[in-house]
Amino acid sequence: MPYTVEPNGSLVLKAMRGKHVLITGTTGFLGKVVLEKLIRTVPDIGGIHLLIRGNRRYPNADERFMGEIASSSVFERLKMEDPDAFDLFIEEKIHCVTGEVTSPRFGLSEEAFQTLAGQLDVVINSAASVNFREELDKALQINAQCLHNIINLSRAGGDLPVVQVSTCYVNGMNPGQARETVVSPARGGIEQGADGYFDVDGLIHLLEDKIADVKARYSGQTLEKKLVELGIREANHYGWSDTYTFTKWMGEQILGRELPSSALTILRPSIIESALEEPAPGWIEGVKVADAIILAYAREKVVLFPGKRSGVIDVIPVDLVANSIILSVAEAMSEKPKHRVYQCCSGSGNPISLGEFIDHLMDEAKENYAAYDRLFYRQPRRPFMAINRKVFGAAMSGARLPLQVANRALKLMGSERELRALRNIDTTLSLATIFGFYTAPDYVFQNDKLLSLSERMGELDRNLFPVDARRIDWATYLRKIHLAGLNKYALGDRTLYRLRSRKQRKAA
Repeated sequence: MPYTVEPNGSLVLKAMRGKHVLITGTTGFLGKVVLEKLIRTVPDIGGIHLLIRGNRRYPNADERFMGEIASSSVFERLKMEDPDAFDLFIEEKIHCVTGEVTSPRFGLSEEAFQTLAGQLDVVINSAASVNFREELDKALQINAQCLHNIINLSRAGGDLPVVQVSTCYVNGMNPGQARETVVSPARGGIEQGADGYFDVDGLIHLLEDKIADVKARYSGQTLEKKLVELGIREANHYGWSDTYTFTKWMGEQILGRELPSSALTILRPSIIESALEEPAPGWIEGVKVADAIILAYAREKVVLFPGKRSGVIDVIPVDLVANSIILSVAEAMSEKPKHRVYQCCSGSGNPISLGEFIDHLMDEAKENYAAYDRLFYRQPRRPFMAINRKVFGAAMSGARLPLQVANRALKLMGSERELRALRNIDTTLSLATIFGFYTAPDYVFQNDKLLSLSERMGELDRNLFPVDARRIDWATYLRKIHLAGLNKYALGDRTLYRLRSRKQRKAA
């Protein structure tokens, strides 16, 4: 057995006792939940180092940590249970490093970089651009090329274990069962090496040449648009739906090839949504993938969407993802170094179809819309329907053309307002372009290896760090936990918004 602990002991707490971990991406949604869980459940950890980029408001990492992270509602539970212990942990065990993940050595001096590497026992990289329609040069930089800095840090620290947060959707357009292994491009064209990983160096050079060509011919907003279009086109060419998943797949290949003898864990979540239980049921920050569609339906901007009602839409609560990361960290520091791939998902063990997802949303809106005052302004009057993509395209085109004509006529008559129906169609088309791939799935993510890891850790750690999606009751989660969380944490105060709007109108 790789672990030796006393009966009923926690293998995770034993593995992490006295250890120092670097986390990137803690200004993001998932990173905050990982940090909160470590502070609350692993008090004996040696230290948590946070790589944070300064900005205009907070020039250094310490200031940004206090202004944007420590002040987050994610820590309400800790502050209520034992505020003194929380403050002491931050003072003694949180170490903020001002740096940029995409800059060589994170922008640190050689000495500072080596010192940092020497202090660490493991690295969690959760920094990423999750914009599905990011400009290709930016997505390449943060999701793929910057991983050379993680690789160099691992080497400088004597082959530090690395846990890389990726995404299940690196599976791309491959149909069927998506397993916890290296993914092949759905449309080929990239050479696979003897080590099992794909050679993306040549691909990246090719993409850089195309980026340079676009930059030489365009500027300003046109340049941004062309770089977005280039990213989508290249992603589709090789078998991915968007630039995000394409570049995250490249990042996996870079790490796998450059850290052949290190402990490397690729942790792939599916669509991450609000917390099931911790730090509080429904805790969420911002509007995530599924929420953009929920919000558009709640505001009566969308009634049709391209999708397959029978398809399994894979949603996973953020706390199960954070727990998966922590289990992966403990294993990477305790077992023999090797490459591992885990998928944190719900589709294989506790599937919910897109149709069921929509029905839960509509039923709750019909019965209890008034309980979600920031989400629903009134009870939606029309049903939300997922239809075949071709039928959707024909319906949108047929409805949009006469509205465009009417809108132009109004403008010729001097009106500056756009028809609301036309705006709603454009909103629907925009959302369909970005998220349509995810609502018509013909793949199912498997997570047998992650569940096996959880079993090996033992009963105590399964209770402390649950990862199994079979604990989710979808009706309760979607109707009572997630919608309530959106309403409480993700959406602004509508009354305050209205007061501000009224003041702005008066000022104008």
